[in-house]
Amino acid sequence: MPVTIFHNPRCSKSRQTLALLEDQGIKPSIIEYLKTPITKDKLIEILSLLGLAPRDLMRKKEEVYAEKGLDNPSLSDAELIDIMVKNPILIERPIVLANGKAALGRPPEQVLNILE
Repeated sequence: MPVTIFHNPRCSKSRQTLALLEDQGIKPSIIEYLKTPITKDKLIEILSLLGLAPRDLMRKKEEVYAEKGLDNPSLSDAELIDIMVKNPILIERPIVLANGKAALGRPPEQVLNILE
């Protein structure tokens, strides 16, 4: 079963989620999404799999969130997605894909639900 993790090695939850996968005997494909940004199409797919709106997957405490006025309710989902693609630091992490499903590793154990 192929498993992919969108990972930020500087994030403790991301490191914990990766360790949890490895403890399960899984060697996921690791995408450091700050170095290899997520494409717009992939982000749209991930949002769909998670059942989330773009704003729900945004890190609201990042400086760029305030700088760009992303709390403005008039911004469309398409605009938010474009901003997230250009500023991947805004994307909550880690995200794990497996079995045609996605899970946000917050808490890390949440990813176990998509491995079955």
